[in-house]
Amino acid sequence: MLEELRNKIKEKGGFVNAHSHLDRANTARFFSKEEQYKFLEEKWKLVDKVKKDSDYWRYKVRINSALNDQLKMGVNTVCSFIDVDPIASNRASIAAREVSQERKDITFLVACQTLKGVFDETSDGLLRNCLGYINIIGSLPGADKGRESEHIDKVMGWAKQYKKRLHVHVDQLNTAAEKETELLARKTIEHGLEGKVTAVHSISLACHPKSYREEVYKISKDAGLSFITCPGAWIDHPRREDLAPIHNAITPVDELLEHDLVVAIGSDNIYDVYKPFADGDMMFELRLLLEACKIYDIDELVKISTTNGKKVLGLR
Repeated sequence: MLEELRNKIKEKGGFVNAHSHLDRANTARFFSKEEQYKFLEEKWKLVDKVKKDSDYWRYKVRINSALNDQLKMGVNTVCSFIDVDPIASNRASIAAREVSQERKDITFLVACQTLKGVFDETSDGLLRNCLGYINIIGSLPGADKGRESEHIDKVMGWAKQYKKRLHVHVDQLNTAAEKETELLARKTIEHGLEGKVTAVHSISLACHPKSYREEVYKISKDAGLSFITCPGAWIDHPRREDLAPIHNAITPVDELLEHDLVVAIGSDNIYDVYKPFADGDMMFELRLLLEACKIYDIDELVKISTTNGKKVLGLR
């Protein structure tokens, strides 16, 4: 069955890696073991060390190298969030744009990553400067802690102004304290962006009671919200004593599919401080997904790996 799955993905042209961070790929060696064990939100700041030392050429070489590796692993399309903030400035996004224009052997789409939020004056200016040439508007509401709703309002305003799709990191921390997927779905309807917004991760959905999950799925369906799962992204979630329904630290893709919601798949981080041993192998990500969520329908797995990826990227 595994060989059949591989062959059907090849017949579709190969994997679509719908979410990655190639501007940071292959940088794990610059961080100590102690830094690699830090919590996610601490790592949001730790990556500044690499960004400070990365000029335009380093970014370009790094992105090209990661794309070469993706090609070798059977990927034909990649979307990467690229840091745009006072540390990286627009060096990474300009390098990524040029790589996207130059590569003819792989489709490479660029999204902005709002790692320093959207309200700082410098960050706001840098982000506005790149919105015209990136392919997808990316967002990290958690970077503006306490102002997540305002953050989403702002990036949705940009999505309407520039007529571009919006991909938003939500519910990453595997905790019932997060309800960002619901917020994103409601905001999508409020802003009239049905069918144009994608939730990246949505891991914390699985922490909530079934009645709440069902309600979020209904709202998501009304919003035309699509999803990208990155199965390996939070599988290393540390143990906690919170009480929650028993679940895997992964997007509840099986339930999303039951509600006819579009799901694509991504690698997230590759050989960096977040995931120092992750190589971006999409077959590994797919196998982790199918085992964690018990999805054995080959045709559905092929859609997640190929056509659904192109849907959430606006390529079909």
